[in-house]
Amino acid sequence: MAYYYNKVLKGKGFDEAVEQVTTELKREGFGVLTEIDVKETLKKKIDVDFKKYKILGACNPQFAHKALQSEDKIGVFLPCNVVVEENENGLVEVTAVDPIASMIAVKNESLGAIATEIQQKLRRVIDNLN
Repeated sequence: MAYYYNKVLKGKGFDEAVEQVTTELKREGFGVLTEIDVKETLKKKIDVDFKKYKILGACNPQFAHKALQSEDKIGVFLPCNVVVEENENGLVEVTAVDPIASMIAVKNESLGAIATEIQQKLRRVIDNLN
């Protein structure tokens, strides 16, 4: 089972892709809680040059609340990460975690419906990118 969904965007710059991903996440009820600029962090911390790579920590508060009520340690899997990266060929790729793949490790059947709904939302985010 793949643990992510992804799409390569053609004709879109990195910053434009980050904006579009953020917009699509909002349409599905997610906010971006964290934004980690991996390129900048690696340069600052260990003086390594790395490609453009951002990790967006997306959270849908209603679903996060439901999940936390069902399983209080589920926070180790929150927020849902979405990665925007610029590949060597200059194309931008967007990848979102598959929450069902994450939930397999958690033995709590009540999370199944929540994970399925989040999975559908994140798939729509990826599918709606162009």
